[in-house]
Amino acid sequence: MATLATGPEPKIVDPLDMSRPELYRDDTWHAPFRELREKAPLYYTEHSDFGPFWSVSTYKPIVHIESLPEIFSSEMGGIVIADLKEGDIKMPMFIAMDRPKHTAQRRTIAPAFTPSEMVRMSDNIRARTAEILDSLPVGEEFDWVDKVSIELTTQMLAILFDFPWADRRKLTYWSDWAGDIELSKDEVLKEQRREILFECAAYFGNLWQSKIGKDPTPDLISMMIHSDAMAEMDQFEFLGNLILLIVGGNDTTRNSMSAYAWALEQFPDERAKLEANPGLIANATQEIIRWQTPLAHMRRTATQDAEVDGVKIREGDKLALWYLSANRDESIFPQADRIIVDRENARRHLAFGHGIHRCVGARLAELQIGILMEEMAKRRLRVNVTGEPERVAACFVHGYRKMAVELSRY
Repeated sequence: MATLATGPEPKIVDPLDMSRPELYRDDTWHAPFRELREKAPLYYTEHSDFGPFWSVSTYKPIVHIESLPEIFSSEMGGIVIADLKEGDIKMPMFIAMDRPKHTAQRRTIAPAFTPSEMVRMSDNIRARTAEILDSLPVGEEFDWVDKVSIELTTQMLAILFDFPWADRRKLTYWSDWAGDIELSKDEVLKEQRREILFECAAYFGNLWQSKIGKDPTPDLISMMIHSDAMAEMDQFEFLGNLILLIVGGNDTTRNSMSAYAWALEQFPDERAKLEANPGLIANATQEIIRWQTPLAHMRRTATQDAEVDGVKIREGDKLALWYLSANRDESIFPQADRIIVDRENARRHLAFGHGIHRCVGARLAELQIGILMEEMAKRRLRVNVTGEPERVAACFVHGYRKMAVELSRY
């Protein structure tokens, strides 16, 4: 008697699996996150391309988890929901370390982002921003992501690292490869990523060697060399911290600068309010960062059994802290899907994280975005988006690849 041939079992797709890249590529993440916030703020995703994990989608549980780093570890499983597999490069970095090592390494880098350093760098940032804006065509279409967002952030990274100016676009290239967790699903691309990251390490290794024995300078490489906590890193820890600083410095600022163009296009009444009152720029900067949330999630791993919001978490469980969703939590931010340039509590956003791992470069990101908006206002320039942007298809970096725009005057 003949038997029916059986193929592979059909893939189970959970409509509330928020790790699916198409949700971010197509900008369709809003409704499922809204459902999670209303019905299951801690939701167990059993089937995903990254294995089982808890989705934490509302503001208060995320703050609670971030406030307990000994129970919810960054180091135990890393900071993204993609797990390391056999043969993968392990790249320790201070954002994915627990105390006390995290504290020592963060203190090494922190002096680059103090208020006095922001004052020192602000004239340089303003001059470079002005130069780029004055080079842009008015009334002609161009890619805002490439000409403005990438160029401004890449220039800033080159200054922070004392990186050769002519090669600065390498930083963007390395950042795009390093921050794409979707590559973990493809063995060929994963191997290509490994080669690209080793190229990055070799380049920075030469830069490191060129500074050994030299007097301290206010760049990140020199700060590492002249510190007890980071001077003796092995090559993988060195690479890990480089990737952290490159991706952190690139993606937060770059995608918020792109969101400035896209968001104000969606809310012309708020754009008019901002154009009429440039004094709102500092607050609008926070609101745009909240609305965009350039890194959608961070991962934590439970070091012991725990309870969050009445839900039992088991030792070893993986938790995705969805900053993107928390920043749309209506209980904290009324009309959260709207840009409101004078929103009273915009600064409460979680786009930079919370607690000991809050983004060390947050002040610099805010400064760069604010100066861009100020210089646009001085020139009475408005960004008009001419088509749907091309978005990043991934659940970690939440951003834009291309955005066609034209500038006009108001």
